[in-house]
Amino acid sequence: MLKALTRFAAAAALLGFAQVAAAQGKLTILWAQWDPANYLQELVKDYEKQTGTKVVVETTPWPDFQNKAFKEFTAKGSAYDMVVGDSQWLGAGSTGGHYVELTAFFKKHKVAEVMAPATVAGYAEYPGKSGKYWAIPLEGDATGFSYRKDWFEDPKEKAAFKAKYGYELDVPKTWKELGDIAEFFHRPKEKRYGISIYTDNSYDALVMGVENVIFSFGGNLGDYATHKVDGIVNSKENIEALKFYKRLYGFTPPDWGKTFFQEGNQAITEGLVSMSMNFFAFFPALANPTTNKFAKVTGYFASPKGPTGKQFAALGGQGISIVSYSKNKDEAMKFLEWFIREDVQKKWADLGGYTCNAAILKSDAFRKATPYNEAFYQSMFMVKDFWAVPEYAELLTAANKRWHPFVVGGKGTAEEAANGLAKDWQATFKKYGRTK
Repeated sequence: MLKALTRFAAAAALLGFAQVAAAQGKLTILWAQWDPANYLQELVKDYEKQTGTKVVVETTPWPDFQNKAFKEFTAKGSAYDMVVGDSQWLGAGSTGGHYVELTAFFKKHKVAEVMAPATVAGYAEYPGKSGKYWAIPLEGDATGFSYRKDWFEDPKEKAAFKAKYGYELDVPKTWKELGDIAEFFHRPKEKRYGISIYTDNSYDALVMGVENVIFSFGGNLGDYATHKVDGIVNSKENIEALKFYKRLYGFTPPDWGKTFFQEGNQAITEGLVSMSMNFFAFFPALANPTTNKFAKVTGYFASPKGPTGKQFAALGGQGISIVSYSKNKDEAMKFLEWFIREDVQKKWADLGGYTCNAAILKSDAFRKATPYNEAFYQSMFMVKDFWAVPEYAELLTAANKRWHPFVVGGKGTAEEAANGLAKDWQATFKKYGRTK
């Protein structure tokens, strides 16, 4: 009898092991190589404990990210179950058949009510205002600024600034004030410089930087519904914004003509500038004394207002989408259900990820958790984005080709750059049948 019970127990144990083994699947998420991806890999350990499904966040350097993702999409490969894609990818990802539509998921779980409106519009919905969704807002992000509080608060500097400009030296409330401060602190002979801005023209750095100013100056990139660009992307507001951005470039450190997030942080950690433009996702390193010796005297602020009081920030960040070629779509859907839970979103924020959950963003606990969270909170309710159409890459390339030579190279005029871009974009939209 004992032997029979032992054999029965052994068989039951083997059966249980087999059931657990069968339940243990694997999900692979593709993302760029940066700190938020590391935070996500830490977060998903909880999902594995709760479900038995292993989740791997595979990363690749930013310059290769887009090419690697779309190469796999074009091949209809199943290497990745989900991708944390840029907001600009929505058009290509959805119309190209690469993303699984999540509209029913959104309605069932009321995602549009849970997440901040700008993140839903920017990371999830395509076409705009269509009510069709292709991603879950995952990593909220926007451009903002870090600055040297000790420089700003130095009594001698404050007195000299007021004597020159007629108002108090403080965190800039307008782009004009930001320009004055950049000019004031630009002292090449002392190896002190006014500001660091985005100038890299290999992807979207320069464009994101210019967008900040364009949107706040009252300009736009075009009519996103009709794809009309002439008279909009080359408007007087945009031309003035482009001139202003070029002026700011004159207050940057030497050889600052192809800079992105690494240089944005470097400008602060090396004590080069009074202010530095960067995405909020890179500010944790500046708040950490082990990676920034000036951490205690580094402050943060949201993009300032334009001449008429308008205030916008360029949208960064990404949503997570299920790849249509995945063999694990059902499990991926379960993962998204888990990820949007409020307790998971809270832990995501605690780890360093930028949650898009509106309630958490508005909470005092979140806004006071870090020295930059308040500015991030403000930014996520005033963000605007680049074109999310399938041909966004061509539009991005054209913008870089027109704006970079003027801003960095000093070639031509702002009017010529703006009018040239209007013609380029008009031709692109005509080629793809988006305009008559």
